[in-house]
Amino acid sequence: MSLDSTDKQLLNMVQAGLPLVPEPYRELADKLGISEKETLSRLKRLCDTGVIRRLGAIFDSRRVGYSGTLCALKVPVERINEVAAVVNSFPGVTHNYLREHDYNMWFTLLVPSPEKLHRTIEEIKSRTGISDLLMLPATRIFKIRVNFDLAEE
Repeated sequence: MSLDSTDKQLLNMVQAGLPLVPEPYRELADKLGISEKETLSRLKRLCDTGVIRRLGAIFDSRRVGYSGTLCALKVPVERINEVAAVVNSFPGVTHNYLREHDYNMWFTLLVPSPEKLHRTIEEIKSRTGISDLLMLPATRIFKIRVNFDLAEE
């Protein structure tokens, strides 16, 4: 997919954050010199084509009381798709990926409380029939903010 200069400017703007105003897309449009409708159309196209994977807020989940952990499951290879579907059905699962290791399915789980975290883990074990699950909570938090400058050269 090729991006024109307006797409690139729009991507630079949304990486920095949406304006905190009643009509954020209109404000972006005004800065770009295009209509709000065109701004929304461009964002939809960029999302639909996978250029934008997610458009939303990033917040410090711990400050609002959420609990999370990285988990690792030991899944028989022939059950990967089945178990992934179960794990991915939980709204608190934010990532799920395979690794070449005995514990071959790794996922992150973020939920509103420590109690909900443990209940969800137990439900995942129950629904998959796999009890060999490691919970690997972060001991140090690293937040790396990366913005890509897409300006024309």
